[in-house]
Amino acid sequence: MSWKIPLADLDFGPEESAAVQNVLQSRWLTMGEVTQEFEAKFAQMNQVKHAFAVTNGTAALHLACLAVDLRQGDEVIVPSLTFVATANAIRYTGATPVFADIVSQYDLNISPASIESLVNERTKAIMVMHYGGYACDMPSIFSIAQRYHLKVIEDAAHANGSELNGRKLGCLGDVGCYSFFSNKNMTTGEGGMIVTDNDEAAAKIRLMRSHGMTTLTWDRHRGHASGYDVVELGYNYRIDEIRASLGLVQLGKLYKNNERRRQLTQLYQSLCVELVPEVTVPFVDYRGISAAHLLPILVPNGVDRVKITEYLKQQGIQTSNHYPPIHQFSIYNNKGNVARLPITENAANREVTLPLYPAMIGEDVVTVVKSIQEALRKI
Repeated sequence: MSWKIPLADLDFGPEESAAVQNVLQSRWLTMGEVTQEFEAKFAQMNQVKHAFAVTNGTAALHLACLAVDLRQGDEVIVPSLTFVATANAIRYTGATPVFADIVSQYDLNISPASIESLVNERTKAIMVMHYGGYACDMPSIFSIAQRYHLKVIEDAAHANGSELNGRKLGCLGDVGCYSFFSNKNMTTGEGGMIVTDNDEAAAKIRLMRSHGMTTLTWDRHRGHASGYDVVELGYNYRIDEIRASLGLVQLGKLYKNNERRRQLTQLYQSLCVELVPEVTVPFVDYRGISAAHLLPILVPNGVDRVKITEYLKQQGIQTSNHYPPIHQFSIYNNKGNVARLPITENAANREVTLPLYPAMIGEDVVTVVKSIQEALRKI
């Protein structure tokens, strides 16, 4: 269907086309010098020591779990209100995700109080997800982690460019992960990045990203190595030069586009207060600087969310739901030990994600909010 106002849109232009063409003309398509430049610029922009480009955000999360040495029998406390990859990556290592509740309908991030209530002798790590690009309460979470000697993994898939207390989200914990999927603030189609300041973790990530090999094809191509050993049971999580070239261009647009997203978010918030005060808008008061990846609202209790989204669809406005709670999926609740997360469940049943992308204009935001107003009146 052709949307009048889509949920998300790409900021692609001639720069991206030229970058891809340059890679094709170089005749080196696998991970090489363009990827190394992308990693170096990403690390510099985020003021982090090590950055590794990977094939997608899920691969980054898996490598992060391996980097902190998760194993069978370990438990990791994680939000349920996130994309399923956040929890799946934990299970890839044999560890078990333990689902925590969110703070409130105004803050859809993982609750520090819920985290602390779930810590036991098997808990090895906390994995946070900065919902919509809004920072979790990291000071409280780090306090818990230090008290119980836990690792902290940041799922910063929504938070590329977000900051808290002058530091970039994704670069605060032991390991951080980003996604460059097509709907993200910067995109390579598929792709991701994993970052850390820990040299030991970085060495493990470097090996595990490429089959546990001690040298890369690019090293041998340049004559810097004549052979290789395999010292870990690694994975093929490498990115390619085409996507890395897109990432370099997109990285240069990130902060300008994030600022535009914040401006649109402020307009949404003021219009919702004026026109649909019965709707809850999370993160009106938030800590730090947000990448404003998502624009979530919660429809009033008792209102059929599906009827709202169907009405918006009829007006040509695309919406989504972030997210169906992971703990309610069949693969996670089929053992009879279903988590009870009342705040998460209430918010997930009411949440509607509205269109948000840099090319939107103010009139688009007005159209969306007025359409919600009309939908609520009709329903």
